[in-house]
Amino acid sequence: MILLTGATGYIGGRLLKALEYAGYPVRCLARRPEFLRARAGPGPEIFKADCLDPASLPAAMQGVSMAYYLVHSMGSTGKFEEEDRRAARNFAAAARLAGVQRIIYLGGLGETELGLSAHLRSRQEVADILRASGIPTVEFRASIVIGSGSISFEMIRALVQRLPVMICPRWVSVKAQPIAVEDVIAYLLKALELPAGKSSTYEIGGADQVSYREIMQEYARQCGLRRWLISVPVLTPRLSSLWLGLVTPVYARIGRKLVDSLRHPTLVRDTAALGAFGIKPRGLREAIARALVNEDREFAETRWSDATSSAGRVAAWGGVRLGARLVDSRALHVAVPPAAAFAPIRRIGGANGWYFANALWWLRGTLDLFAGGVGLRRGRRDPQNLSVGDALDFWRVESIEPDRLLRLAAEMKVPGRAWLQFEVEPDAEGSVIRQTAIFDPAGLAGLLYWYSLYPMHRWIFAGMLRRIGAAAEELVG
Repeated sequence: MILLTGATGYIGGRLLKALEYAGYPVRCLARRPEFLRARAGPGPEIFKADCLDPASLPAAMQGVSMAYYLVHSMGSTGKFEEEDRRAARNFAAAARLAGVQRIIYLGGLGETELGLSAHLRSRQEVADILRASGIPTVEFRASIVIGSGSISFEMIRALVQRLPVMICPRWVSVKAQPIAVEDVIAYLLKALELPAGKSSTYEIGGADQVSYREIMQEYARQCGLRRWLISVPVLTPRLSSLWLGLVTPVYARIGRKLVDSLRHPTLVRDTAALGAFGIKPRGLREAIARALVNEDREFAETRWSDATSSAGRVAAWGGVRLGARLVDSRALHVAVPPAAAFAPIRRIGGANGWYFANALWWLRGTLDLFAGGVGLRRGRRDPQNLSVGDALDFWRVESIEPDRLLRLAAEMKVPGRAWLQFEVEPDAEGSVIRQTAIFDPAGLAGLLYWYSLYPMHRWIFAGMLRRIGAAAEELVG
């Protein structure tokens, strides 16, 4: 039995899929099992537990032979170093009592003699705590992880997409050794096959040692963007983090911790991992190319409602969500079963119209025709039924699940890419309809388009959702 912590996180979520594919029996430890159950397959066991609550851990540890520790508290509003320390001690003590044979941990690169940031210092301290338990611990130390959805990659992506000219602080010239997320997962899996023995530390990185400037330039090159980076000798970590908070999806408090770490080189000095695991890591160019190729597939598989309402609140502002994409989401309860709630959604568009402000939809279609787009003239193939690939006015059906989901991809002229999605979920008193608009802006033009039209879009989409709910209730009236 393999225990996986952090399965709702970026690395943990990918590792869970890899473990399942490899056929390992997996048990996940999660503070909110209900969020994980929606993403995990039927195989993994899911235990409700919290590493900050030692009483919750023993039951989850029973029968476990190896455990992945992928927990950190960088997003905490409190002192994350102390929370990391407590969580690691609780986990190590419970693992020792349960007879766990190996702990596998992913930390961060950085040389202690250079004076590490609080973030990197905490990651390495956690490894020391896990080793001190007496359980053989395999520690991996990595630099920037390149993959669609990783916080470092999304920060770089947002900066390059949004800023044609960047005033760059000194840390953009610091060297790093970025590694593709697929290679990180490969190392973590291979660690299960190591022979039993003492604790070990492996430094892992990609094939290239590059600066953050070079990473951004390579991303811009692959996206066909021309960007100018102007270096300045100032911009403190605090100011940098606030700046990042304005233009990237990274919260300012997390950005401050990240920027503080970016001041230090994160390079592989010990190449023992190459011989021990037989993995040949990708270079920067291939890592970014794979991230871009995989981005659309992974984005399409994401449940917008998980990202926008995980705190139980309906999003009320079209701010940054899902990496650099922009999202506007709202939900409505209707006292009808899911089939009735979905029926008006299934008939949307074409001669039936869009339920609210149809004159404005017609005007948007007319403007699209003048701009060389398809407009609303295509209508829809069938007034009652939709299939994947169907044209629907200036949208196309990208995904449909009967009585549950409809996702439309925009084919009108817009400075970026857009989707409109409807989801229906049953609840105790009927159903919840969630409507989500997603926009992937292309540079500054895309941002100006989104924010200039956002008040009108919000009014139209809210009116549309109300009318769809009323139409659903009339059906069972």
